[in-house]
Amino acid sequence: MTAATPSVSARRRYDVTIRGGGIVGQTLALLLARDRLRVALVDDRQGISPAPPGPADVRAYALNSASRALLQSLRCWPDADAAEAAPPFVTPVHAMQVHGDEGGQLGFNAAEQGGEALTWIVDVPALERRLADAVGYQSGIDRLVDAPASALTIVCEGKRSQTREALGIEFDVRPYPHQALAARLRCEQPHGGVARQWFRDGQIMALLPLEGEQGHAVALVWSLPAGDAQETRGLDATRFVEAVQNRCQHVLGSMSLEGPVQAWPLELSRARRWIARTPQGAAVLAGDAAHAMHPLAGQGLNVGLADVAELARVLHEREYWRGLGDMRLLRRYERARQADVHTMGWLTDGLFNLFGHSDSRVQALRNWGMTRVDHLGQLKHWLVRQASGVRA
Repeated sequence: MTAATPSVSARRRYDVTIRGGGIVGQTLALLLARDRLRVALVDDRQGISPAPPGPADVRAYALNSASRALLQSLRCWPDADAAEAAPPFVTPVHAMQVHGDEGGQLGFNAAEQGGEALTWIVDVPALERRLADAVGYQSGIDRLVDAPASALTIVCEGKRSQTREALGIEFDVRPYPHQALAARLRCEQPHGGVARQWFRDGQIMALLPLEGEQGHAVALVWSLPAGDAQETRGLDATRFVEAVQNRCQHVLGSMSLEGPVQAWPLELSRARRWIARTPQGAAVLAGDAAHAMHPLAGQGLNVGLADVAELARVLHEREYWRGLGDMRLLRRYERARQADVHTMGWLTDGLFNLFGHSDSRVQALRNWGMTRVDHLGQLKHWLVRQASGVRA
C-alpha cells in the first residue's frame, strides 16, 4: 500500500498513530486493526521495500513460543512460505549446547522440556516481507510519512527515538565494553538444529542454525571487547573464519564466510517511564524505544513483541468509557511490561557480567555453576519457560 496523500490523511481521523514501521510497529498495527481501530503507521522508511533474502543480509532472530504464537495469529509466521522457500526461512532449535572455558557445560533439549522446539531462528527479510504484505492488505492501516493527530501515539522508533526525546522521557543508557559482530557462515557439517554458545576468555560466541533442521548455514553472533571486535572485523575472510573456528573448536568442520561482517555497540538501556501526556491524549513506548539489552540470551525482539501483545490486550479489554489515551489505562501496560523487562534486563546483564569477566576465580565459579545447573532438571525447566515467554 502506498502512503496516503496529504489531503486524504488530513481528512481521515485516526484512533492510533504508530511511529516506527519495523517489525514491532507493524505487528502492533495489525493487532490494533484486528480490533477495528483506525491506525496511522508512520515510517519515513516506508518507501523502502524489505530486503530480499540473500548472503548480503546477515540478520536472524531467535523467536520464542510466545512470539511465534503471536505472529501465527496474524498469519505472518514465515514458515507458511516453506513450500516455496529453498532453503527454509525458519529453523526450529531442538537443542542448545552451552560451553564454558574450563570444561563447564550446560545443555537444553526440547524433548526433555516437553516442547516442540526451544526457539525458532527466523530470517529477518522473510519476516519483514510477510508483515509488509499483511499491512498492505489491511484496510484499517494507512502508511504515512507525516504523523497525524490522534488520541494515542505509540512510539516504536528504536533506541534513538526522536519522538521519545521530544516527549521529554529520560532514557538511561549504560554502554557495555563489548561490541557485537554478526555474519553468516556455511559449514562442512550440518548443524542438526542445534544452537551452540561458547563463553571463553571474557568473550561470548553463538552459532544459530539456519536453512532447516539439517542445514549447513549458521548465523554468528559474537560479543567481544570493542578493540578486539574492530580488529577481528578488519580481518580478511580466511583469517576471520579461522578465528571463529578456533573459538568454536571446529565443531562443524571447515567453514566459509558468506556476505559481510556487521558490527554494532552493545548497551543496557531503559526508559524511566513509558507513558506521557500529549496535547491530543497520550503517548506510550514499546520495543527498543523503551529498552535494549545484551543479545546473549536472544530476547531483544521477543521482549518487544511481548510489549505490543500486552499493549494490544490492555486496549482491547479497556472499559467502554475509557478513551485510548487514558493515562490510568496505559499505566496498566507500563506496570506489567516494566516488571518483565526489568527481570530480563537484570538476567542478561548478570550473565554478561559473569561470563564477560576474564578473572580466573570468576571463571572457575561460573563453570562450576554451569555444571551444577545442568544436573538440576527443575531449574533448567524454569529457565526454558522464562525464555519461551509463556507464563501459563
